[in-house]
Amino acid sequence: MTAGRVVRVCVGSVCLFLVVFLMADVQARPANMSALKDKSPNSKEDNEILPPDHLNGVKLEMDGHLNKDFHQEVFLGKEMEEFEEDSEPRRNRKKLMEIFSKVDFNGDKSVSAKEMQRWIMEKTEEHFQQAVKENKLSFRAVDPDGDGHVTWDEYRIKFLASKGFNEKEVAEKIKKNEELKVDEETQEVLENLKDRWFQADNPPADQLLNEEEFLSFLHPEHSRGMLKFMVKEIVRDLDQDGDKKLTLSEFISLPMGTVENQQAQDIDDDWVRERKKEFEEVIDANHDGIVTMEELEEYMDPMNEYNALNEAKQMIAVADENQNHNLELEEILKYSEYFTGSKLMDYARNVHEEF
Repeated sequence: MTAGRVVRVCVGSVCLFLVVFLMADVQARPANMSALKDKSPNSKEDNEILPPDHLNGVKLEMDGHLNKDFHQEVFLGKEMEEFEEDSEPRRNRKKLMEIFSKVDFNGDKSVSAKEMQRWIMEKTEEHFQQAVKENKLSFRAVDPDGDGHVTWDEYRIKFLASKGFNEKEVAEKIKKNEELKVDEETQEVLENLKDRWFQADNPPADQLLNEEEFLSFLHPEHSRGMLKFMVKEIVRDLDQDGDKKLTLSEFISLPMGTVENQQAQDIDDDWVRERKKEFEEVIDANHDGIVTMEELEEYMDPMNEYNALNEAKQMIAVADENQNHNLELEEILKYSEYFTGSKLMDYARNVHEEF
């Protein structure tokens, strides 16, 4: 059954109250900094040249939300698409068994934290390589003359064209230094993108982005400098007292809306519990109740081996029913929904006949 509730969405000093209908199995997600990011892309080009809110294998979204698919992304890598909810359970079970045999590097029929760490790093690298591959196509879309460099104005023209503006008219206005008449929402997005553009411009700054710099622009997880910039943006959005640190209350206080019934209340409560657990057990490394930019940066770094080991231990703990600190095949099949997003039926009855 569908539940309705009112959500307050703020952009700058303007606040709107929207009625949002939530299904019982949908995770509540507060409003983005800009509603433009939430709109469905009008074309493939729109998808290619606008930095995504969601980054595969990174624990937080660009707007500060938890990445609800993180466990599946670092366990499945590029094979994630093969585990659709409506896929045939027997096929999914067989595929998961094949993955288990690959994670079990020493072949002892048991996955240790070290083996899971190694696997997580491999799958994260897969996401990195996929981003590099997609970036080549994205860069071509904004560098039609193929000179290997893109100016902010060239990017701005392509971005506005992807939003429905006349590309020739926009190019002419920019060439003549004339004012572009865009709505407030689009202007806000442009200003944020411009800040990010110049952050991606590596020294010596020439106000041009090459393909590698453009990758950092679209995927800040590929650059330590841009990772720092992403962390600053997230802290800026969540930090209420301006001390450039995050308390637990700040981390869980994104606007949740006014709850109208118990079903919506349960969704809100689950969302808060999940963020509270991540803050206290993972992000706040020294457990002092405060998350610094440095702690958040370490948490966000997808290629941090220490984080990968911690993640491996957490993933094992979820399914480790016999408490031996390892994962056996039966355990990973039983908890398949956590690892793959796909729930398998009759896992125990079929496991020995297929593996």
